[in-house]
Amino acid sequence: MVKIDLITGFLGSGKTTFIKKYAKYLMDIGEKICIIENDYGAINVDVLLINEIGCDIETVQGGCDYECHKRRFKTKLIAAAMSGHTRVIVEPSGIFDPDEFFDMLFEDPLTNWYEIGNVFTLYDINTKNFSSDSEYILVSEASICSKLIVSKRDNTNQIVDLSYINSLMKKYKCERVFTNDDVIYSDNANIKSIINAGLKPYQHIKLQVINENNYDSCYILDKDISISYIKDIKNKLLNDKSFGNIIRIKGFILENNNWYKINITRNEEEISKIDLGQKVLIVIGENLDKEKIENLF
Repeated sequence: MVKIDLITGFLGSGKTTFIKKYAKYLMDIGEKICIIENDYGAINVDVLLINEIGCDIETVQGGCDYECHKRRFKTKLIAAAMSGHTRVIVEPSGIFDPDEFFDMLFEDPLTNWYEIGNVFTLYDINTKNFSSDSEYILVSEASICSKLIVSKRDNTNQIVDLSYINSLMKKYKCERVFTNDDVIYSDNANIKSIINAGLKPYQHIKLQVINENNYDSCYILDKDISISYIKDIKNKLLNDKSFGNIIRIKGFILENNNWYKINITRNEEEISKIDLGQKVLIVIGENLDKEKIENLF
């Protein structure tokens, strides 16, 4: 059977960076890999960041209703299984309830082709003060992971404070308590040591409806935007609640014939050169005022 790995994590937690390292190790030991980028957004910019891995990559993009999105996801899983892959890595949106993933794997014909490999959750060490919807998403992801992959450390001596995530587990009646034994640091992760980690399913309160409509994306396309302008307006976007609760700004900028990757959250600003990009910025958050955001650009 084909092993399938689920790599979850809230927006901006570092999933794509970890997957690049994880997939490379699997390829080095002879696995035939397919990565499925499963995103609710109409444009998936993360695929440009993982093309350099050299494995097959499929995208499931949104811009449609929930049932249509599920059908697209299932079709990609069927195609990956029929193409001779030995392992499939699924990177979902940062706003994702894993129940969708597990429910789908028990549908025909997927249940005959796939077995669970590993489930990892990326966790930004600076995470705090989430909204109630975001809290629930984090709990639903972390409650089943075999390892919590901690990212965004300032230095390799920084120890993760697990009190916030454990408080959320308790809030949603999950019996899981994370300790240092559950933690791997993404900046020095030994993939060989976790290649057979599996998953650790714990129950928690299930919400009847996740208010996914609260989350949205605003796309800024084909605009000539300078790095200095992004730096000038980032604090306004992140702190002025009239724009909505901005969680992440990501995408690419072309400046002086060089492409730059943009990844900005409340706790991080990454602007770095890359070989290839496209003129797109995506502002992601809750209850966005898209017209007001677009007017900034």
